[in-house]
Amino acid sequence: MAFNARKFFSFLNRVVREISRAQPASGQRGPTPPKPASAPAGRRATGSGATGSYPGDYSGPVTFEYSPDSNGQPDPGEVVWGWVPYEEDHSQGKDRPVLLVGRDGQWLLGLMLTSKDNTNGQHQDRDYLDIGTGAWDRQGRPSEVKLDRVIRLAANDVRREGAVLDRERFKRVAQKFAANR
Repeated sequence: MAFNARKFFSFLNRVVREISRAQPASGQRGPTPPKPASAPAGRRATGSGATGSYPGDYSGPVTFEYSPDSNGQPDPGEVVWGWVPYEEDHSQGKDRPVLLVGRDGQWLLGLMLTSKDNTNGQHQDRDYLDIGTGAWDRQGRPSEVKLDRVIRLAANDVRREGAVLDRERFKRVAQKFAANR
């Protein structure tokens, strides 16, 4: 069996993050605030980041950055899994794949992925783009990127890396995103 350094270091990074979340930083006191009832076990309902709550969806200009790195940290150009708040109620959400496309200060900027078909058939939704299959979906289902909502993710809230999206598909997403703005 071959040793896969990327998977090993990604796993090790997740373990360290989970341990860090479970233990308060030195100098902190007091109980951990309760998790909202809508969050699955072990997850927060909103991204925590340094501010402690989800700041809302990003609406500024997006500078797409392709910089995947196999260091176990989430980087633009990678598809990761994380907690994504619902548009209509940021206190609730769903664990889902997200294509990281850039940064906004401490936040990673991402576009949600879905396996629901929005671009074929009778109704073609211009807010979605087919990107095909990838290692982010264990069932090998084709995915689409939702182009009309840019979410913020705290790096600490990314649960696992799914895959690196190749440069050509990333470039297509950036072009379609710009055309829709």
